[in-house]
Amino acid sequence: MNKFNKTILALLAASVMTTSAFAASGESSTDRIQSAKGSVEALAVTLENMGADVDSSVNLNGVYTADQKVSVYNAKHAELQNQFDTLHAQSAE
Repeated sequence: MNKFNKTILALLAASVMTTSAFAASGESSTDRIQSAKGSVEALAVTLENMGADVDSSVNLNGVYTADQKVSVYNAKHAELQNQFDTLHAQSAE
């Protein structure tokens, strides 16, 4: 019986930790995807306003999970951020 109680307590603790992790993020999968997509779009508009040629397209073929989609958008954002940094450095000279 003691082993049974320990197992139940361990499962309960794991459940609470998992729930807490999801609650802490405060965003659903759709929210995270939209946030990442919005960041790419905003940075692309900024670059266009600075006169840069911008390719803000994101290829989601073969990407199925929310985490994968967010990762693809984050990679595009990093690419655009590098373009922004380069353009900004050139304009500061």
